[in-house]
Amino acid sequence: MIFLSHTYVDKPVVEPVALRLREIFGEATVFYDAWSIQPGDGIIAKMNHGLDAQKFLFFFVSEQSLKSKMVSLEWQNALHKSTKGTCRIIPVRVDGCSMPPLLLQNLYIDMHAHGIEAAILQIVNVVQGNSSFTPQHKGFSNLSYEWEGDPTKKITITIRASHLMEPNPEFLILVGASTREEVSIDLNHGSPHRGGFEEEVPLQNGPKTNCFAIAPLGGAITPQRPMIVTLEALKPTVIDFRGVMHRSSNELFTMISGKNLGGTRGPFSFKVF
Repeated sequence: MIFLSHTYVDKPVVEPVALRLREIFGEATVFYDAWSIQPGDGIIAKMNHGLDAQKFLFFFVSEQSLKSKMVSLEWQNALHKSTKGTCRIIPVRVDGCSMPPLLLQNLYIDMHAHGIEAAILQIVNVVQGNSSFTPQHKGFSNLSYEWEGDPTKKITITIRASHLMEPNPEFLILVGASTREEVSIDLNHGSPHRGGFEEEVPLQNGPKTNCFAIAPLGGAITPQRPMIVTLEALKPTVIDFRGVMHRSSNELFTMISGKNLGGTRGPFSFKVF
């Protein structure tokens, strides 16, 4: 039995792991509360069954999970069983918190520093005992943005990382029909950056758009340190802001979800030509 010990706050990170493990090992082998505990079940009885049957316990360590009494009982129970050789406890570091002293001797999986795909690969390798598996599930989105301001004057776009560090952030700020002469761009209140203005960039689904490419010179986005982009009108105009795209690979930018006071934007992708 593979037991996923976590707090509900970290479910956006834990659920893609659970789904991938279910694909590989089967639902009955993975104890994940969303499907292991059904309406009408005794929660304590089900948890006890999962803990008794566990062979691997993956403890998703975060600031919030360390405060959870239930999660503490789960991993401490697994730690006791590990001394008898009946269970392995593997910490998975979700945010920048410190590892509990009792687990410092355990080699942990650093999802916060290396990303969710690398963490899923390591988790599967631990269970399978080999390194031949290549993960394919991509259900988690770490980045999002929110924007505010007056499009006839200046708008501020705050790009955030929800859980993990983004070590090399690079973005396209889509500005539709706006031109280089109409709009200026600033990063983190004057911080140096690379990039430039691009015209008629083709999207994968057909239309084209103007955009600013922008990336900081050094540094990273973390849950505690967002990236702030400011677009300012240089002349009487309306800033035609249409969204933010993140470089997810050498050839692919992916739209990240965003919101203002009035709504949200969904994800889509295009290839760079």
